[in-house]
Amino acid sequence: MVAVAHGSRDPRAAATVTELARAVRALRPGLPVQAAFLDHAPPAPDRALAALAGDGAAEAVVLPLLLTAAYHSKTDLPGVLNRVRARWPRLALRTARTLGPHPLLTDALERRLSEAGVEPGDPDTAVVLVAAGSSDASANATIWRLAREWRSRGWRGVVPAFASASRPTPAEAVAALRDAGAPRVAVASYFLAPGHFADKVRAEALEAGACAVSPVLGAAPEVAELVVHRYDEALAAARAAGGRTATAV
Repeated sequence: MVAVAHGSRDPRAAATVTELARAVRALRPGLPVQAAFLDHAPPAPDRALAALAGDGAAEAVVLPLLLTAAYHSKTDLPGVLNRVRARWPRLALRTARTLGPHPLLTDALERRLSEAGVEPGDPDTAVVLVAAGSSDASANATIWRLAREWRSRGWRGVVPAFASASRPTPAEAVAALRDAGAPRVAVASYFLAPGHFADKVRAEALEAGACAVSPVLGAAPEVAELVVHRYDEALAAARAAGGRTATAV
């Protein structure tokens, strides 16, 4: 498996992805898991895949460590894979789905809120679900849908917010919920790894009156479980299509 994350200049991000890779290996002993990054940190996915091909690997599952399907999964990663296929035509590449949306991520969000001192499903607590935001309208719509579905777990309310590219901002969403009478407003960080956006959201949300801001999802057990699930999905799809499945990497 080559697990491809966005990448960041912040060294905490690569460290978090490395920790997640370790958690995945613990769930699936014997599965080689290589982390790669689209930007800012080595190795790039094409270099990781080229190394596997050079070592004689016959097949690899490329798994996007991305929480929504947007530009990186729809354009950047396919471009990388096309270049790899052209150079290494004997390396069979299977592409897994992005991590989100999936119910396991909602479970992970509630785990992180609990770690921040927020009781899951507290009827007196409203939640702001904060994602990075995207120029891709369908990616933002996914966050709106996730927020609507999460309300059913008992919260006073759940609304989306975005760190960039869309509205409302986290501060706007927190202020709106407080103005509407929510006794407490907590912010759920829908980020895989720490970095600029996560830090910005924490500072702005607390200043706007949030009672708590959850840590990033990181190597939460639910996230590791979801990575394995997406890997298995990719192999099952390859089998259904009649492709090679032996010795998946």
